[in-house]
Amino acid sequence: MADITLPNKGKILKLLIGLIFIFIGTAFRLLPHIPNFTPIGAIALFGGVYFSRKIALALPIAAMAISDVFIGYYGFKLMIFVYGSFFLCVILGFWLKKHKKWQTILGSSILAACIFFFLTNFAVWVFTPWYAKTFSGIIQCYLMALPFFRNTLFGNLFYVTVFFGAYEIISLWVREKFRTIEIAPALTSPRIVNC
Repeated sequence: MADITLPNKGKILKLLIGLIFIFIGTAFRLLPHIPNFTPIGAIALFGGVYFSRKIALALPIAAMAISDVFIGYYGFKLMIFVYGSFFLCVILGFWLKKHKKWQTILGSSILAACIFFFLTNFAVWVFTPWYAKTFSGIIQCYLMALPFFRNTLFGNLFYVTVFFGAYEIISLWVREKFRTIEIAPALTSPRIVNC
């Protein structure tokens, strides 16, 4: 996508891959899964690195919006924080695009899980009656959410490894294949020898 440039076919390919990511994000939220162990955070990071800004921002939001139609909507204020956390993860992906190393990818996966954890649980504390609106109430809210944070973190690490790893392997394969195709005709073309 960023490394492989194909004219119009490249745009169609990017759109197709984007639609596949929306499908994956939607499907994995709808299928039975460990709570919060979903690919949405990884899709946000991946999109920020490899897609244009518009497509990158649309990927996790579209996957969330489509799956929420089936799962059910919840408080609008909470949804703003949930969707907003993925929006921030895409922005983190924009930064990661220029600093892409395995260490920064790992760190960004962890940071994305932290962003989701702190923002969404802050919203739960503020906008629901479940916790006292005190310092101990917010601490209790975050403590109760730790198992979900663990699942979000492991989900990000797993799906980021799959998405970034698969992309890099496929990119390497495509570069090698096209390099071989470009070299092969030159090696097999007949030579004209002047006597």
